[in-house]
Amino acid sequence: MIELVKNTKIDFMGKRKYALIISALLASLGVFALVQIWLGNANMGVDFAGGTAVQIKFSQAVDLHQVRLALEESGLKDFDLQDLPTENKVLVRVKKEGETVGEASDKITGILTQKFADKKPVIDQSIEIGPKVGSRLRDDALWAVVMASVGILIYIAWRFQILFGIGATIATFHDVLAVLGIFWLLDKEINLILITALLTLAGYSLTDTVVVFDRVRENLKRYLKDLVHDVVNRSINEVLSRTIVTSATVFISALALFIFGGEVLHDFALAMLLGVVIGTYSSVFIASPIVILLSKDKNPLTPKK
Repeated sequence: MIELVKNTKIDFMGKRKYALIISALLASLGVFALVQIWLGNANMGVDFAGGTAVQIKFSQAVDLHQVRLALEESGLKDFDLQDLPTENKVLVRVKKEGETVGEASDKITGILTQKFADKKPVIDQSIEIGPKVGSRLRDDALWAVVMASVGILIYIAWRFQILFGIGATIATFHDVLAVLGIFWLLDKEINLILITALLTLAGYSLTDTVVVFDRVRENLKRYLKDLVHDVVNRSINEVLSRTIVTSATVFISALALFIFGGEVLHDFALAMLLGVVIGTYSSVFIASPIVILLSKDKNPLTPKK
């Protein structure tokens, strides 16, 4: 309904060689980051590194943001908070830093007692999140990304053709690796929130790729004698306005979360902002060129003589 651009004739595929260099760098960074994460050489969150979980009970309801500020002002780092408002409880999970469970619990309780003395905070429960559990969560998260990518390959291969499936799968892996690599480079915490964001942006990237591929398939049937290179270029230009509107809408939503969503959603929103940009880019410059390469620039729907 909203056409920001009309009748464009941009030679996207003519610039694919330059895009390949950028993508190779992003993917290489992602692979290197993945290896470092697997070896534990990264800013691993409590979910993966292990640590201590301390459940604090208050006599009255307490504001979670105030609890976060109190812990941060006291120098506590690498912690997660979860509110249990119906029971006046707050769960604090802190990364293991050589302290015992008892030492970590006493430290957290001491900080909160000074800040919220009138609400009488006491330890309700404290447990250790062992490194074995963290390792299992890390492995399960990686398998989740792999299984999602395999599912994408199967779906696109069934919905279109196998060459489209391969293109979409490689583009999705590229997007996940690129965002993961950037997060590692920025020394951002690697946790389950990031894994959630990676799976979300994989779904977004797939949706954007399907829009382009659907138009490519329609035009392959319409222009049987044209080279795939020309058909892909025509298709991308035809859906360019829709792509811009969709990407801009998602980007603005993610930007609102990034600015106003608070500490908990900050990294998730950052991953989505990066993912929208990289996902839109990969739909044009990764997935589509792979289709051209695998088809040898010949229309796969042209009847064989």
